[in-house]
Amino acid sequence: MTAGGAAAALGLGGPLGTPARAAASRTPETALAPFPLSAVTLLDSRFRQNMARTCAYLKFVDPDRLLHTFRLNVGLPSSAEPCGGWEAPNVLLRGHSTGHLLSGLAQAHANTGDDEYAAKARHIVGELAKCQAASPGRGYNTGYLSAFEETVFDQLEAGGKPWAPYYTIHKIMAGLLDQYQLSGNRQALDVLTGMAGWVDARTAKLGRDRMQQLLRVEFGGMNEVLANLYLLTRDSAHLRAAQRFDHEEIYGPLAEGRDALAGQHANTTIPKIVGAVREYEATGDTRYLDIATFFWDTVVHHHTYVIGGNSNVEFFNPPGEIASRLGEDTCENCNSYNMLKLSRLLFLHDPRRSEYMDYYEWTLYNQMLGEQDPDSEHGFCTYYTGLWAGSRRQPKGGLGSAPGSYSSDYDNFSCDHGTGMETHTKFADSIYLRSGDDLYVNLFIPSELTWPERGIRIRQETRYPEEESTRLTVTGEGRFALKVRVPAWLREHGRHARVRLNGTAVPITAEPGTFVTLDRGWHTGDTVEITFPMDLAWRKAPDNPTTQAVTYGPVVLGGAYGDRELRAIPAIDPRSVRADGDRPLRFTATADGTEVSLMPFADIHHQNYNVYWTVPPRRSRPRLLARYAFGEGQGTVAADATGRMPAATLSAGATWTTDGAVALDGKGGHVALPAGLITGLAELTVSVWVRLEAIANSARVFDLGFHKQTYMFLTPRTGLGKARFAMKICGMEGEDVIDAGGPLPVGTWTHVAVTIGDGTGILYVDGAETGRNAALVMSPLVLGATTQNFLGRSQNTSHPHLNGQVDDFRVYNHALAASDIAALHGEGR
Repeated sequence: MTAGGAAAALGLGGPLGTPARAAASRTPETALAPFPLSAVTLLDSRFRQNMARTCAYLKFVDPDRLLHTFRLNVGLPSSAEPCGGWEAPNVLLRGHSTGHLLSGLAQAHANTGDDEYAAKARHIVGELAKCQAASPGRGYNTGYLSAFEETVFDQLEAGGKPWAPYYTIHKIMAGLLDQYQLSGNRQALDVLTGMAGWVDARTAKLGRDRMQQLLRVEFGGMNEVLANLYLLTRDSAHLRAAQRFDHEEIYGPLAEGRDALAGQHANTTIPKIVGAVREYEATGDTRYLDIATFFWDTVVHHHTYVIGGNSNVEFFNPPGEIASRLGEDTCENCNSYNMLKLSRLLFLHDPRRSEYMDYYEWTLYNQMLGEQDPDSEHGFCTYYTGLWAGSRRQPKGGLGSAPGSYSSDYDNFSCDHGTGMETHTKFADSIYLRSGDDLYVNLFIPSELTWPERGIRIRQETRYPEEESTRLTVTGEGRFALKVRVPAWLREHGRHARVRLNGTAVPITAEPGTFVTLDRGWHTGDTVEITFPMDLAWRKAPDNPTTQAVTYGPVVLGGAYGDRELRAIPAIDPRSVRADGDRPLRFTATADGTEVSLMPFADIHHQNYNVYWTVPPRRSRPRLLARYAFGEGQGTVAADATGRMPAATLSAGATWTTDGAVALDGKGGHVALPAGLITGLAELTVSVWVRLEAIANSARVFDLGFHKQTYMFLTPRTGLGKARFAMKICGMEGEDVIDAGGPLPVGTWTHVAVTIGDGTGILYVDGAETGRNAALVMSPLVLGATTQNFLGRSQNTSHPHLNGQVDDFRVYNHALAASDIAALHGEGR
C-alpha cells in the first residue's frame, strides 16, 4: 500500500480500448486441485508456531472496535473504543482490516475446525449486514458497505486521488467470500452480492476512458474478487464488473512481452495480475494467462531480491537493479503475499513449471516466516523487510512507524498487519495438491494429509531445512503416483536428491527443478525418504557481481550484528565461512576483519542484521582501464583508446571543438559514457580536463551511477561555494564527500582528479591536493556495473547541465600517487 530468467510466452492482446470480452462458453479447469484446509493438519514446526500466534490474535481482537467506524458511517450507535493506525476514524483506509480479519478467521476455522473463529466471524458479518441495510437511510446507494462515506467515490470518479477506496472495498469483499467458501456463512454471500451489485452499478455508468483513469488509484484485487464471485455464481454481471478493472496501462505492455514496470507501485500492480489469472479461469481468454505468466517471469527473474521480495520504497525499479536499490524500505511484505498467491495460481494451471513452487518455498522461508515477531504473543508483523546493512526488525508500531517495526494490537493496522493475518493461517493450503491419481508434495513442512476420496493418509515428518531430508509415511491402501518436488537450488551444488522407499535406495535420477515420481500400489506403513544435499552458495547481485548474498540450501543466511551499527555494506571473506559446531544452519565468518554469526535470515529479530555482502575481487595489476581522448572531431562517438570499453556518445547538443575537445552548452549537451565503467574496482583514479564557461551549483563534471541515490560525482561548485566529489549508494545515510578549498575556476582549462584507495579519497586540482577524506564509509566497489555514466550531466534531472568543455577523461584501476597526478597535469591537454 502507498502510505507504500526464464523466457516467457508473449501475450496475444488486442489494442488499448478493446471492450471487455464476454465469457467463453467453456472455461478452463486447473490442471491441479487443492485439498481443503481441513484436510491438512500442521505438526509442530515454525509454521505451526507462527500460525498459533496469529490465531491467538484472531481470538483476542475486539470485533466491535473494528466495526466502530462502519456503524458510525451509517448512523448506527457504537460505544466501542476507536482503533488507531490505519483504522483510525480519520484515516481513509479504515475498514480494510475487517476484511483481512474475516479471511484470517475463515482460514483458521477451516484448518482447525475450532468454531470460536466462525462464531466471531458470524458476529462481524451480521453487524456488517446491518450496516449495509442502513446505508440507504444515510443517502448511500443500495449495497454500499464501507467505514467511510460514499462521496469518496464521487471524488475518485471526478479525477481525485483519495487513498485507495476500492482497495478497502476489495478487502471486505474478499473476506466475505472466504467466509462463505471456507466457513459456509450464507449471510456473508448475501452481503457480498449486495456489494458486488453496488460496484456494478457504480462502474457501469462510467465510460471506458474515465474508468481507466480511475484505475490509476490503487484498487487491490477488485478484478480478482469479482471474477471469483462469477466463478461461484455464474452471474455474468460479476464478470462484466471484474473486467472493468482491467488496467490496460499495466496489461498492454505485459501482453506485448515488454517490461514496463519501472516506476509502478508494486502492491498496486501485483493484485491486478492475480486477478488476470482468475479472469482467464472465468473466460478462457489466454491473453490473461499470458499477461500473468510474463509478469511472474519478469518480476521473479529481474526485480526480486535474494529473500524473494521485490520493490524498494514500494516501487518497481529498472530490471536488474538490486544492489543499487538496497534500503530499509525494500521488500514490502504485502508484495510477497500477493506474489505467493500468483505463484500458486499459475502452478495450478501448469504443474510442469516447478519453479513456481521453488519461488513459493524460497519466499516463504526467507521472507514471510520472518515477517512475524517470534516474541509476540499475537504474531505482530513488519511492514517492510529492509535489506540495507544494519536494518533491524523491532517493536515500535503505530502509523508512520520506522521501517522494520512490528505491528501492534490496535495502533497499527497497516496493510501488512492485515495480510499477516492471512499468510500465517494458510500455510496448509499448498503443501499438497492433487490431480486425478497424482499426489503432489510441494513443500516440506511437518504435516498430515487426509485424502478421504482415496482412504489415504500421508504423514510428513521433517526438520527441513535444519536437516536435509523429509520422510513421508502412508496409511491406507491403493495405487497413486506420489510426485515430490526436487528443489532447483540443488543445481547450485551439482547435486541430485536421493530417494529411499521403505529403507531401500531407489535407482532414480531426481533432477533439480522437477518432480520425482513414485507410481505404485501403496500399503499402510510404506515410507518414502527424500534427501536434498545442502551446501553454501554465493548469489551475485545482477548489477554488481561483487555484492553477494550467501545461502545454504533453501535458506538465505544473514549476519547477526546485535547492536553494532553498520554504515556500509560489510566486506566478507567467503573462505572464512565455517559451520558453528553441531548447531544446524549456524555459521561464523569474518567480515570487515571481525567475526560475525550467520544464521537463517528469518531467525534474526530484535537486532541489526546484514544480508548482502561485498566480496572483494583479487587484486589485478595496476593499469589504465579507459581513456576517452576526444580526438575524433566528427561524428557522435568517441573511442576508448585502450580498446577495453565501448565508445562514448556525444548527446543532446554536445559538439566537437576545433582543438580536440567536447563542448557542452549548459542546456542538455553531455557525453554518455558506457555502462560498467567502474565495475569491480576497490580502488580507482578518475582524471579529466574541464574548462568552465560559466558555473552553476550542482552541475556535474562527471556522474557515474544508477540513479540519483546511487552515484559517484564531481561538481564544480556546491551551495557552500566549493568543488565537491561525492559517493553514495541507496540506503546509505548521508554520503562520502571530499570538498576542495573553493570552486573550480571559470574561463581556463583545469585538470581535476580523484583517487580512492584504502579508505582514503583525495581530490586534486591542477596537480595539487585540494581536499582529502581519510574515513570513507564506502568503497567504489559497491557501485557495481553502473548504467548511468555521464560527463556534463547529473543523474538528477533537476540539476543544471555543465556549460563548458571536457577533454581526456581517464579511469585507472588503482589510486595514483600524488606524483603521478602531478605528472598527468604536467602533460597538459
